[in-house]
Amino acid sequence: MSSNAQTKQEGAGQDRTGDRGAQERAGQDRPAAPERTGRLSADDWAQAALDLIAEQGVAAVAVEPLARRLGVTKGSFYWHFPSRDALLVAALERWEKVEQETVFGQLEPISDPRERLRALFTLVAHEFKSHVIYSELLKALDHPAVQPVIGRVSERRLEYLVASFRQAGLSRTDAQHRARLLYAAYVGFLQLNLQLHQARMQHDEFEAYVEHMMATLIPSA
Repeated sequence: MSSNAQTKQEGAGQDRTGDRGAQERAGQDRPAAPERTGRLSADDWAQAALDLIAEQGVAAVAVEPLARRLGVTKGSFYWHFPSRDALLVAALERWEKVEQETVFGQLEPISDPRERLRALFTLVAHEFKSHVIYSELLKALDHPAVQPVIGRVSERRLEYLVASFRQAGLSRTDAQHRARLLYAAYVGFLQLNLQLHQARMQHDEFEAYVEHMMATLIPSA
């Protein structure tokens, strides 16, 4: 991807952060999709549920609006799932699997731990949709399907950070402290930008913030 294309993509991601209200209104007013002739898979339904979570939150996931969005009858849903809760579990499992493969799969080939941490910062900073879904899940932690997924994802991320900081030369205690500090900064940034709707950063300001975080938290060689 060229630098200009990447800049446009990242800027678009940040623009979307500041326009959540418009997104939600658009999602509520979205017309039904043209009726489909092919059969949908369970993954199609799970992905549609994730899209709706990103736009309107966990509580918005319901069979009828998803069927309208997908251009099918509710019978298509019940072919794959016995209930709305079963769909939600499948959607969360899909998000967990894809999120893990996307992040860790791209980092695995990087042998140098400091470069791997820099790549992690850069990747996570620009994976907008995954942040939105994670933020919405944090708001629904009282749901019995959500809490275990968030628990597993958070534990896996923290363990990965601790291991990376250890490989970069920190003691176990220092690595744990720095991993928790980094993860707390990540969750706090989501709170400010996606839940409290703080004014979004301009592209250059956001990139400078990411660079500052890397310089502050990644140990020097």
